[in-house]
Amino acid sequence: MTETRDSHRYSQPELDAVYRVIAERRDMRHFIDAPVDADVLRRLLAAAHYAPSVGYMQPWRFIRVCSPALRRALHDEVEAERLRTAEIMGPRKQAFMQLKVEGIRDCGELLVVALTDGRERHVFGRRTLPEMDLASAACAIQNLWLAARAEGLGVGWVSMFDPAALVDLLSMPDGAHPIAILCLGHVREFYDRPMLEAEGWADRLSLDALIGIDGWPSTPDAE
Repeated sequence: MTETRDSHRYSQPELDAVYRVIAERRDMRHFIDAPVDADVLRRLLAAAHYAPSVGYMQPWRFIRVCSPALRRALHDEVEAERLRTAEIMGPRKQAFMQLKVEGIRDCGELLVVALTDGRERHVFGRRTLPEMDLASAACAIQNLWLAARAEGLGVGWVSMFDPAALVDLLSMPDGAHPIAILCLGHVREFYDRPMLEAEGWADRLSLDALIGIDGWPSTPDAE
């Protein structure tokens, strides 16, 4: 029985690589102005497409932004939302404005990820949890992110934008919903810890504080 069970286990070096890439993945904001190899990009998108999806609905759609004019327009939209966000930050406004929140102008590849139109026809696993389309697309982004880190490339997920503005800019059909601008590219170095942690914006919560036994965790970390 043990032999059969262990036969499904990867080798120790393979396991080490999996856990290493998870631990070393970072939300990158600083990029080198260099192109991403076309074959590597194809592998990353294929990794994303292997993601699990509820009811096998595969709700993700990827748009490569190749037009310099569109890239500038997306940057302008993100900057406008950054300023709008700052206005509701209260006492943290100044600290927020010091943060670098995107690398749109510098990254080698710019991708927009959106939920496809027509998602309402997929009810398998979504009758009580319609947001599972979003969860599925997030899994696709994480697949791409981990594969990119293994390939030595950085990824930054930008979520500061008005979805309606991206729908118009990228000629999306009615019902489509953009969820991410992904900056992808070469980096001079990876952050040794999450940038927002290094900047003092927040600390990682302890794992034990987030795990409950037979009920809600009883000792969440204090803010």
